[in-house]
Amino acid sequence: MGKYVTVSAKVRRELKEEAERLGIKISEVIRRSLEEEVKRRKLEIVQKKLEDIKDTLEKLDVDRLVKHIREDRMRG
Repeated sequence: MGKYVTVSAKVRRELKEEAERLGIKISEVIRRSLEEEVKRRKLEIVQKKLEDIKDTLEKLDVDRLVKHIREDRMRG
């Protein structure tokens, strides 16, 4: 596992006290939430990149591509 760093956030005192009364482990909630947000943002980036290349992929002539691959395999 990687090295850890400390991050902090300001929240209302009442919210922190209520979370503690409810037995909520604040550090676990923050860690899990941050991990989920990072995953969500990475997925957004991948989806954007796929959208960017979608038009190019749709223009590919699959039959022609397969033909060239087969010809190359026959030669090699």
